[in-house]
Amino acid sequence: MSTTSLPSNVSVTPIPAFTDNYIWCLRNTTDAVVVDPGDAEPVLAYLKDHNLKLAGILITHHHHDHTGGITRLTSTRPDIPVIGPRGNHIRGITKSVTQGDAVHLPIINCDFTVLEIPGHTLDHIAFYGHDAIFCGDTLFAAGCGRLFEGSPAQMVHSLSKLKRLPDHTKVYCGHEYTLANISFAKGVEPNNQALQEYENWAKQQRQQDKTTLPSDIATQKAVNPFLRCHHEEVRSSVQANSEHKLRDEVDVFASLRQWKDKF
Repeated sequence: MSTTSLPSNVSVTPIPAFTDNYIWCLRNTTDAVVVDPGDAEPVLAYLKDHNLKLAGILITHHHHDHTGGITRLTSTRPDIPVIGPRGNHIRGITKSVTQGDAVHLPIINCDFTVLEIPGHTLDHIAFYGHDAIFCGDTLFAAGCGRLFEGSPAQMVHSLSKLKRLPDHTKVYCGHEYTLANISFAKGVEPNNQALQEYENWAKQQRQQDKTTLPSDIATQKAVNPFLRCHHEEVRSSVQANSEHKLRDEVDVFASLRQWKDKF
């Protein structure tokens, strides 16, 4: 995996889609690779506006709002590599990858390592490199994905993988959920000063119609209750909202996620 920053001529731009999705676009002056194109049209518009050629597609999991644009984007260029989870269940994938696999994108001079991070879905993966993690719907700013397919234990393990990444790692997730997640997180940790400061910043960003992403691992360890299940205030808040005795961190996470689902 690359432990250096992105090449100086490569930038990462969010392409908004649907109501709150972000399709991340890694681009230089001529070519682009997109992550989780749920809708082809905003990608095609962005490529046209910036005179870019699509050179690759990365997929983190099978949900339609992350895969729905693959067929349209590859219809005129069948040679485009589409790299995503194993299982042969996502139409259009040309290269299946799993934990530890290397993903080379020579046209934009980028290299990533695959992390398997099941929980939101069983097939969920992330792409890590260049001090960045493209983590789909597993880790959000101040939140995490719902458990549609995986177990609490799987999600705790997946979040632990992400939590162990270097603090400066930029977190590129799939949705603009930050303010809603912060609202819940404040109910869990009302005394978290870092969380209150994060909310003020996020509100300013959204008022200016700017994204709150990417975040970074250090920030998320300070404000995200799903990464803080070992903290006493989080544990106490969750226990107060649970009918069952919480024995370990997985229990705390499971009850916290159920609380969020009903919030």
